[in-house]
Amino acid sequence: MSTTTSTTIDGSLQPGRGKPTLADKWAAIRQQAQRVWALSKPYFASDQKWQARGLLLAIVSLNLALVYMSVLYNDWNRVFYDSLQDKNAAVFWQQLGRFIYIAFGMIVLAVYRFYLTQLLEMRWRAWMTGHYLQRWLSNQAFYRLELARYQAGTAAAATPDNPDQRIQEDVGQFTGSTLSLSMGLLNSVVTLVSFVGILWTLSGSFAFHFQGSEYVIPGFMVWMALLYCGIGSVLSHYIGRPQIALNFQQQKVEADFRHRLVRVREYSESIALDRGEGVEQAQLELRFGRVLANYLALIRAQKRLIWFTSFFGQAAVVFPFLVAAPRFFSGAIQLGQLTQISGAFGEVQGALSWFVDSYSSLASWRATTDRLTSFEGAFHTLAPVTPAAPAAADVAVHADDLSVSLPTGAVLLAHTQLQAGAGDTVLLSGPSGSGKSTLFRTLAGIWPFASGTVARGADAMFLPQRPYFPDGPLRDALAYPQAASTHVDAELKQALVDAMLPQLADQLDRSDAWSQKLSGGEQQRLAFARVLLKKPKWVFADEATSALDEVSEATLYQRLTALVGQRQGGLVSIAHRPGVAAFHQRHWVLQAQAAGSEALFKLAEKPA
Repeated sequence: MSTTTSTTIDGSLQPGRGKPTLADKWAAIRQQAQRVWALSKPYFASDQKWQARGLLLAIVSLNLALVYMSVLYNDWNRVFYDSLQDKNAAVFWQQLGRFIYIAFGMIVLAVYRFYLTQLLEMRWRAWMTGHYLQRWLSNQAFYRLELARYQAGTAAAATPDNPDQRIQEDVGQFTGSTLSLSMGLLNSVVTLVSFVGILWTLSGSFAFHFQGSEYVIPGFMVWMALLYCGIGSVLSHYIGRPQIALNFQQQKVEADFRHRLVRVREYSESIALDRGEGVEQAQLELRFGRVLANYLALIRAQKRLIWFTSFFGQAAVVFPFLVAAPRFFSGAIQLGQLTQISGAFGEVQGALSWFVDSYSSLASWRATTDRLTSFEGAFHTLAPVTPAAPAAADVAVHADDLSVSLPTGAVLLAHTQLQAGAGDTVLLSGPSGSGKSTLFRTLAGIWPFASGTVARGADAMFLPQRPYFPDGPLRDALAYPQAASTHVDAELKQALVDAMLPQLADQLDRSDAWSQKLSGGEQQRLAFARVLLKKPKWVFADEATSALDEVSEATLYQRLTALVGQRQGGLVSIAHRPGVAAFHQRHWVLQAQAAGSEALFKLAEKPA
C-alpha cells in the first residue's frame, strides 16, 4: 500500500501528493506575495494614498542614501588603513576629518529613516485598524462570524478565531513586519548591486592547475560569497521551516488563553456563586499549558536556527581574510585594500544573507499574513442577511413566506405568515428550544439563516433577555446607542424613576461596569428605562422581565403597554409567565411537528 503527499504553502508535506517540486515552491512564494499585496494595496490606494506614498518614497530614498554612505565608508577604510601602513600623518588626519562628515551623515539618515518608518507604520496601522473595525462592525458581521462557527459543514472550520486579536495585534505586526522586511530586502538588493562591483574589482582572479591545465576564476570573492550565502540560505530554510506553523499556532493559543481570562472577569459573580474557581483555574491552566508547550516547541525550533546562524555569522567574519590573506602576504595588496575587501565582502555577504538573518521574522510575518488573509476572506463568505424592510405606518411586523433555520441546517419554521399592526399586543410562547429567540432575531433582521420577506415598523426597539451596557457613565449606558447629550438630565432621571430605579437617578455621571455592577433584575429595569426614555412606537421584548418579581413585572408592562398605546403602536413579547399574558390580546404559539415534517415547529394563533 503506497502513500502520497501534498505540499502546503510553507513547503511541508501532507498526504496527497509527492515531494514538493521547485514549481510548487515558486507557486507558494507567488501566493504569499499576492496575499501581502492584497492586504497592503487598499491603504496605498485609499484617501490617504498621497501621504502614504510620499512617506514610502522618502523611506526608500533614505535607504538608498544610507547604502551610498556605506560605499563612501568602504572607500574611506581603504585610504585610512593605507595611511596607517604608510605612516602618512597628513592623510591620516585628513581622513579623520572626512570620517566625521560620513559618520554625521549616516547618523542623520538613520534617525530620519527610523522616524519616518515608524510614522508610516503608525498611520498604516491606524488605517487598517479603522478599516477592519468598520468591516467587522458593519452589517452585524461581528455577530454573524460567531454564528458561522456553529454552522454545519466546512464553513465553520474556515471561520477565524479571536477577531479581536487579529484587529488589535495582527494588524500591528503585519504593518511593522511588512515595512521592516521590505525595506531590509530593498537595502540588501541595493547593497548587493553597489558592492558586488567593488568586490569583483578588489578580489582579483584565482588561478589553479588541474590535470596539467591552468584555470582562472575572475572575481573569485564574489563567487565565494554567492556560494557561502547560497548554502546558508538553503540550510536556514530547512532548519527554520517549522517556525511558520508554530508562530501561527502561538498566536492562536495566546488569544484563547486571553479570551478565557476575559470571560472569568465578565462572569465573575456567576462563577463565584457556583464556586467555580477550581474549574476555571483548571481550564486556565490547560490553556496556559498549551501556550507554554507551543512556545517551548518554538524556542527549540529557534534554538536550532540560532545554532546555525551563529556559526554562519562568525565564520563570515574571518572568511574573507582567509581567502584574501595569500594576496596580502605576497604583497599584491596593502592593508587598506585587505580591509576594504573584508568590508565589501561583509556587505555582499550581509545582503545575500538577508534570508538567513530574517528567517525567524519571515516565519512570524507569514503566520500573521495568513491570519489576516483568513480574516479578510471570512467577510466574503458570510451568509447574506436581508434586513427587515420598512413596513406600512400602521404595521409592527409583516412576514410573508418566512422560513427560519438553525446554523446546523435544521429548519425551525417553513413558509410562515405573520402580521401585527397598530394596537396589537402579541404574546409569543412555545416549549424551550422551539426557536422563539431565533424568530425574535429574524424579526430584528440580524439572523442570516432565514428566507422570505420581513417588514417591520421603522420606529422599533428590541428588549433582549440579557441587555448590553457599555462601561462608563450611567447616562451613556441609559441612552445607548444614542449619545447621552440628545436627552436632558430631567428626561434621563424620569426614565430611571419610571423603570423603578430611583436610587440611580442621581448617579448619571458615575462610571462603572454596569453589566457587572447591577443585578439581573436591575439590568432588565435599566433596559426598560431606555424604552421609556426613547418612546418607540413598536416594542419587541424577549423574556425581558425574566429576572423580575411579579409586581415589578406587572408595573413595567403596564407602563410599556401605555406607552405603545399612546404612540398608536404595538407590542410583541416572548414570555412564559402567565402574568405577562394578561397584557396581550393575541397569542402566537410554536407547536412541535411530527418527525418527517418539513420544519420542526409551526406557528399557530390561539385565543388570548
